[in-house]
Amino acid sequence: MTLPFQTLEWTGDALLLLDQRALPEKETMLRFTDAPGVAGAIRTMVVRGAPAIGVTAAFGLVLSVRADGAAGRPWREAFREAAETIGASRPTAVNLFWAIERMRRAAASLPDDPREARRMLEREAVAIRDEDVEANRRMGSHGAELLPDGASVLTHCNAGALATAGYGTALGVIRAAVAAGKKIHVYVDETRPFLQGARLTAWELMKDGIPCTLITDNMAAKLLGDGKIQAAIVGADRIAGNGDVANKIGTYGVAVLCRAHKVPFYVAAPCSTIDPAIRTGARIPIEERDGGEVTHLMGKRIAPDGVAVCNPAFDVTPARFVSAIVTEKGILRPPLARALRDLFR
Repeated sequence: MTLPFQTLEWTGDALLLLDQRALPEKETMLRFTDAPGVAGAIRTMVVRGAPAIGVTAAFGLVLSVRADGAAGRPWREAFREAAETIGASRPTAVNLFWAIERMRRAAASLPDDPREARRMLEREAVAIRDEDVEANRRMGSHGAELLPDGASVLTHCNAGALATAGYGTALGVIRAAVAAGKKIHVYVDETRPFLQGARLTAWELMKDGIPCTLITDNMAAKLLGDGKIQAAIVGADRIAGNGDVANKIGTYGVAVLCRAHKVPFYVAAPCSTIDPAIRTGARIPIEERDGGEVTHLMGKRIAPDGVAVCNPAFDVTPARFVSAIVTEKGILRPPLARALRDLFR
């Protein structure tokens, strides 16, 4: 399946990012030529989704190395500073730190010549991008078998091509099932407060011609109770060693509802999203975002001025609520802690 849009594009001297804040009203590519700009794009959610953030970070580090040796300092110093700046942009998505560490390892053995160093770092970033797309396609192939023909599937947030370098994780599974000839209908949670479902997932599915219905987050329980949903599938920003899953706020509630209604709850994520160094979800850092995302809707205030706001960007779904985790290496089934240990053994 060829997608009718690109989340990101590398030109050799700049990184182009589809501005996801402007969707679905406008499809605008923004151009970034330095690492601070890339860090800002991640922080302000021009680009979002754990795999896409990781790929973006890798190219941001390439941009930190000036091939002409400008700024009068060694490229390693600029690279180190950029890694710190980009690494501070968002704390929860482990792919960000995974990509930075991979680029650091690549940089460790490079020559002092900035032109040669940049060329080799660019090669590594391109490999990270291409591997992400291939992992998503393999993930989709594995996960498609979980979705029965004729099923209605619930999603939360956006785990599609917009959240990756291409194809998608949770939506990649749905795309693969459709490509295999299955008739799939998708119920799209709007995903407050940033509306990634309403603005992004619905947009992607409509671009692909996959039947979908948008619902508010608090409608899922009724649809599950009415028997209208046969499975739920989401992405992840970090998966702990025991199988606990950090994902967009509201995911935990979806998982609990699925358990109550005996509907399978699946997670699709590449191995780079799994963080075996963190034993349980209780240790996953949860980003607290600006309260204006809650008090305002599309730039318009909807709450009293001065009201206190709690705005965690993510929650953690305990492993006991996860029916399976789909990765590019196959489907992991409970007990997830054992399956994850075997995966990295």
